[in-house]
Amino acid sequence: ACPQRVCGDTIMESNSVQDVLLIQFAREPLPGMVKTRMLPQLSPEQACELHRELVYWTAQVLTSAQLGPVELAVAGSVESPLFRQCENLGVQAVRRQSGQDLGERMFNALDDALQRYARVVLVGSDCPQIDRAYLKSAIEALERCDVVLGPAEDGGYVLIGVSQLDRRWFQAVDWGSATVYADTLARFELTGANWQPLEELQDIDRPEDLPLWRTIVEQGH
Repeated sequence: ACPQRVCGDTIMESNSVQDVLLIQFAREPLPGMVKTRMLPQLSPEQACELHRELVYWTAQVLTSAQLGPVELAVAGSVESPLFRQCENLGVQAVRRQSGQDLGERMFNALDDALQRYARVVLVGSDCPQIDRAYLKSAIEALERCDVVLGPAEDGGYVLIGVSQLDRRWFQAVDWGSATVYADTLARFELTGANWQPLEELQDIDRPEDLPLWRTIVEQGH
């Protein structure tokens, strides 16, 4: 079992929290502001439609997995019809992300959630390879360790799950670069985190990723 300790700003009270929460991070769908690495192969409108499809797909996966309640954390306005569609799937809450950079926004979302749940799994909206089995493996790993990380082929990560939390895991990380996963592992080593990796998956971020997305949609996986 993982050592019980107070990490960062979070104090766990096991008798006052529920079990598992799933959080999906997503951006407000605005042409020219999402999936910009798909340009110019896709137009800004096409890239935005791809973003909408991936957000909805991920919400479907999380809600249908029935592993715990699902909340959506949004960068930008929460008023998009896309997020109402996600609520119709069973997403229980749509909240604004808070923080100056991605690391601070993830920490704040996880920190808030750990006040209410014993284990929290956070995913982005870019990895349709995430399925129920992958989510379940992350949740089960958190019975043995403080943090679990799902690496992405591009050097980032597609999932982070926590049962304990340390703010330093999200500092000194070059967000949006190919070193995010490596930077995060260095933070784990620095803080003595008890962590476990998951299988590496592929995000849909670049034009060369589009064939994978088409295959996944065709197969309905």
